[in-house]
Amino acid sequence: MFTNPIERLRRICLTLPEATERETWEAPTFRIRDKIFAMPRQHNGHAAVWCKAAPNIHEALISSDHSFFPPYVGPKGWIGIVLDGNLPWADIADHIHESYRLIAPKRLVALLDEGIPQ
Repeated sequence: MFTNPIERLRRICLTLPEATERETWEAPTFRIRDKIFAMPRQHNGHAAVWCKAAPNIHEALISSDHSFFPPYVGPKGWIGIVLDGNLPWADIADHIHESYRLIAPKRLVALLDEGIPQ
């Protein structure tokens, strides 16, 4: 169904409450109320996404085979995830949802937790 990993990522991001897409730095960014929660990027010739990670798992994720420390935002708790098929898309969606939860207002996180579509 999806051959383009960025299209698949877009579908995951834009199903979240009030999520929007805006081009920034000549690439799409996914936002909640103007705050970025996911940024598709390239990493060593592969499609990747940068997203926020919870502080207690940030270092563990960075040391895994599918993740990396992204420039600029890595020191602020962000991780990069390669979208090459080695990590199941369900896990990628979980990371995107966690990033959204860390950035979105509590009211919107509650909607996500309740499963209310937007």
